Amino acid sequence: MKRNVGTIDRVLRAVVGVALIAWAVFGTGEYAWAGWIGVVPLLTAVVGWCPPYGLLGINTCSTKSS
Repeated sequence: MKRNVGTIDRVLRAVVGVALIAWAVFGTGEYAWAGWIGVVPLLTAVVGWCPPYGLLGINTCSTKSS
């Protein structure tokens, strides 16, 4: 798996993932369980690879010029 998620993208995914999981754990209401979907962006942030990005040819990693 080649990394296709850049630093800013990873940070945003991690923040959104943690916020959604916190909503699932601490939230009240009928749809708080839906916050567990936050596991997906959190995992893609940790791994640095996003399957839909790979399918669509998207790469947010910066390239280093030599």
